[in-house]
Formats: sequence, C-alpha cells, structure tokens
Amino acid sequence: MAENIYSVSQVNNFIKELIDDDPVLRNIQVIGEISNFKRYPSGHCYFTLKDAGGAMKCVMFKSRAFGLRFEPKNGETVIAVGRIAVYERDGVYQLYTDMLLQQGKGDLMQAYEQLKRKLEQAGLFAAERKQALPVNPRTIGIVTSPAGAAVRDIITVSRRRNNGIKLLLYPVKVQGEGSAQEVAQAIKFFNKHKLADVLIVGRGGGSMEDLWAFNEEVAVRAVAASKIPVISAVGHETDFTLCDFAADARAATPSQAAEMAVADVEGYKQRVSFLLQRCTSLMQSRLAREEHRLEDAASSWALRDPERLFAHQLQRVDMASQRLADAMLHLEEQKQHAFALAAAKLDGISPLAVLGRGYSVTQKDYAVIRSTQQVTWGDEIVTTVEDGTITSVVQQVERR
Repeated sequence: MAENIYSVSQVNNFIKELIDDDPVLRNIQVIGEISNFKRYPSGHCYFTLKDAGGAMKCVMFKSRAFGLRFEPKNGETVIAVGRIAVYERDGVYQLYTDMLLQQGKGDLMQAYEQLKRKLEQAGLFAAERKQALPVNPRTIGIVTSPAGAAVRDIITVSRRRNNGIKLLLYPVKVQGEGSAQEVAQAIKFFNKHKLADVLIVGRGGGSMEDLWAFNEEVAVRAVAASKIPVISAVGHETDFTLCDFAADARAATPSQAAEMAVADVEGYKQRVSFLLQRCTSLMQSRLAREEHRLEDAASSWALRDPERLFAHQLQRVDMASQRLADAMLHLEEQKQHAFALAAAKLDGISPLAVLGRGYSVTQKDYAVIRSTQQVTWGDEIVTTVEDGTITSVVQQVERR
C-alpha cells in the first residue's frame, strides 16, 4: 500500500513533466475573455481567461508585458499566445503568456507561425548562411517609404557618422496590398546592378497588420537570397518580423540600422588621434630611458678606460707570442743541428771524399768500369783521381 503513496510535490512534479513534454502546450494560442486583470508594481501582469465553460489562470511577466500595444481590460476578448505549465507551489497549471492580441488577430498570428516554421525548415534563418556586414561601406542602399520617418532617421544618423557616405533610396510601399512585392523587387534591383555595399530594409513601428509586408514569403525570400548583406530594421525593439530572422543583421529601429551600417568616421579620427598620442608618449618614454642608459654607459669605466676590459687578454697574447718565438728559435736550432749531421753523412759518402782517401774511378765512354769484361786491348779509358783525370790506352787485360 505504501508503495502507491506519493507526496504532493511528487504529484505536482509528475504532472508538470507531463505538460512540459507536450509540444502542443509549449506553444499554444488561447482565446477567451479577460477577468481579474491586475498589473503589479513589478511590471508582471496576472489575469484569468474564461469562456462559458471554464476559466484559466494566466501570467505575463514584465519582459513580455512591456511590448503590449494596448491596456487589457476586464471583459475584453483576446488571444493569448504562450505555453502552459504547472506552478508547483500551488499545484495549479497556468498560461505563461508571451503575447496578447485583441480579438480578430488570431488568423494573422497563425499564418505567421506557419510560414515561420516553413521557412525555418527550408534553412532561410540558419546562422551559417548569414553574411558579415562590411566594415567601411561606401554606399548604403535603403528600401523603405520615401515619406516615412524611417528614411529621415537613416539619413540623419548616416550623415552624422560619415558625411561622405553615399545613400541610395529605392522608394517602396511598406504596408498594404503589393507592398511585399515592391520590397522584394527593390532588393533584387540592388543585387542585379550591384549598387550598394549593404542594404537597410524596413520601416517604423506599427501594429501586426502594419508590419505584415515584412512577414510575407516573397519579401522574406528576397532578403534571404540577397548577395548584398541586409540589415532588417522593421518596427521597434519588441517587434520581430520574418524578415528579421532572414536578414544578416537585425536593428531595433531604422536609426540603429544606420549606426550598424555606417562607419563612425569621427570616432575613427578620435581613435587615431588617441593612438597617435599614445605612440608619441611611448616613444618619448622610450627615448628618455635610452638616453639615461647612454649617459650611464658614457660615464662607465669601460668607456673611459677600455683597455682595462682587455688587459688580461693582452697579457695572455704577449705570453703566447713569447712562447711561440721561443719555440720557433728552438726549432730553428734543431733544424741547423740536423742539417749539419745530414751534411756530414752526405760528405762521408761523397765520391770526392772517397777520391780524397786515395781511391780513383775509371770510365770508358763515361761509363764506370766495374769489370775487365768492359774493356779490351787498345780501349781508351779515363781515370779520375782527387786532383784531376788521367787518359790512357789499355795495353793488357788480366782476368781473375
């Protein structure tokens, strides 16, 4: 029995998870009559939606209530858009409301959500396909009404940031029949003729019906297909159109779009001036440090008496030179002694020395005679002795 007993919190949490997992309840539109509406000092709004058969508690937090374009009144029929979840503390479910629409606007909201899902699935809103805005564009293309405040705001802000910027306006209708087609045609025209570096597409704020041109598929697809980066500037901060999702960047207002698109030349000048001053200051500081180092170096003993730096090395060089000279002298004496010995040995085996000891050399036809076989009777021979030569004729040859 005890296994089937649950605490209140467990039951509430179980029901909460069931409701949270239901995709229908995460994004739902509920029509009903407002009752017990109260806006607290915190900015949060609490009310009840009811019809003939029942009632539902609702809450709209400050961040969402800030975007209300009308003050809800008791007895007024509205369409509440949001999610249903359980408030665990009280064990009740309630509608956490993101948007309140006066009766008659439900069809538009449904069309908006359907087209949003379709285009999102087609990849038109994917972050990876968005282009970066140019850093310093020369020409800004503007797609908006020529009579609205939006174009004046864009021109004013652009000229203030960069007086030399080129602005090209393609005038279009921004609401009413055919307005979405005109917006799409303008974007295609700028792309076909490559007339701008970035496009600002939009208008001032308005009701959902007023902004509907920027929720139509033809306009959204033109924004997504643009090769020129597009800034969507439709409505104010709390308004989101499908063009906002398809654009490369979104601005809350046309003025903000101009700030995003046009480089702030004066800001650049101020930045360059600051960097120049900073560089000058750093350079002066560096020069001062180097001058101080130079003064310290100039007053050091190393520059005043540089020979002190090499005194030890010079002494070593002198000693090495002396050792080299001594070695060379010793080597020279050794060479002379060796030469004398070699000369004595050479003299000992010299033919002249042999002749000086009483020996002689006999030749025939300049060939030394070593055998009796080399001469015969009558041959002329030459005998060399210490002090000359003797020429004689062989008279007799005796062989042993």
